Amino acid sequence: RRGIGSDKRIGYSFIFPGVGYGGSCFPKDVKAIIRTAEEYNYDFKVMKAVEAVNEQQKLILIPKIENHFNHDLKGKTFTLWGLSFKPKTDDMREAPSVEIIKALYERGAKIKAHDPVAIKEAKRIGLEKYASFYDNYYDALKGSDGLILVTEWLDYREPDFEQMKELMNTPVVFDGRNIYQPEKLKAMGFYYYGVGRR
Repeated sequence: RRGIGSDKRIGYSFIFPGVGYGGSCFPKDVKAIIRTAEEYNYDFKVMKAVEAVNEQQKLILIPKIENHFNHDLKGKTFTLWGLSFKPKTDDMREAPSVEIIKALYERGAKIKAHDPVAIKEAKRIGLEKYASFYDNYYDALKGSDGLILVTEWLDYREPDFEQMKELMNTPVVFDGRNIYQPEKLKAMGFYYYGVGRR
């Protein structure tokens, strides 16, 4: 990240590891570029790879979750913090949270979710079938077997970790945006899993 980002033509702003991108613009633009290339009989492999890798990234935490719980998520309860595709919006188009929620549900897990502004939109697109929603992010943690951080809202950046530990059945964090310091959480008795981190 430091090496590539030091090139001013690229910059640091959009090269963070995580659970992928979403929204109304970037996914649509990537698809449009691929389609335009096909109209000119050009196989734009790089853009196809961007799209394929992003789809994989959306579910990158699922194997980590399955491994931690010995591949049995039936009856487990997971809390998602963040539903929108990025902070400061309720936009859930192509949001990684949708894929994560559905993948957990398919594996027999229960999902509790919080987002500062996107709960209404989550209900509108039918996610109530798969998850229950909470107005308070600590309330969503009560009795949870694991926290999955999906959207890096400011509210989630410096939570009360001791309170979190008291509320959770299992003190495990799956950090989809790498906003927490692994050493700090481990020292406090948490299990920690990030993206691209050991």
